[in-house]
Amino acid sequence: MRYQLSINEQQFAVEIGEVAAGYVQVSVNGSPYTVFIGKDEAPAASRTAPTSVPPQAPAIPKTPPAAAPKRVCVAGAGTVTAPIPGLILRINVAVGDTVTPGRTVAVMEAMKMENNLTSAVSGTVQEIRVQKGSEVATGDVIMVIA
Repeated sequence: MRYQLSINEQQFAVEIGEVAAGYVQVSVNGSPYTVFIGKDEAPAASRTAPTSVPPQAPAIPKTPPAAAPKRVCVAGAGTVTAPIPGLILRINVAVGDTVTPGRTVAVMEAMKMENNLTSAVSGTVQEIRVQKGSEVATGDVIMVIA
């Protein structure tokens, strides 16, 4: 399935593959990701996504995979922000570096998972507002890309 999404006035081309054992291959603006789809605990009236698996999808195995994939967080246009509170583990770029959409520019730990923070725009890193070991809150600006 293919979708065009608009998030904070930024356009994303999203292609979603078939669900297999709770995982689905997703392509966002040409960058591939493996996404885990967890059990939806919301009341039936508030669900926004289908809860049934297509009949052609393989059966879910009895044992879960050894390791869940890393979550990937895409930043808004021009800035990379913390999607949730966490701890900065790595900064993968320096001021003056050129980045392209989808490039991992920093890694943070949140909820006992490593989260890749990626650039959503092409440009040059203008400012880095955190360092390794910094604690960040939701929405804190990690870096500015112009």
